[in-house]
Amino acid sequence: MSIDARIRELDHRHKQLDAAIETERKHLSGDDIRVADLKRKKLRIKDEINQLKSR
Repeated sequence: MSIDARIRELDHRHKQLDAAIETERKHLSGDDIRVADLKRKKLRIKDEINQLKSR
């Protein structure tokens, strides 16, 4: 897989996590632990994207 393809894949996953975080926040019974976990995953993906872009 090329670096550009990997970046596109990660960007797509990053956007999916962003949507999942928003959905979780909108629910009255939203789970703060789940939101924190999703944010950590999103940050890891963002870090990987930045690392790949710096190559």
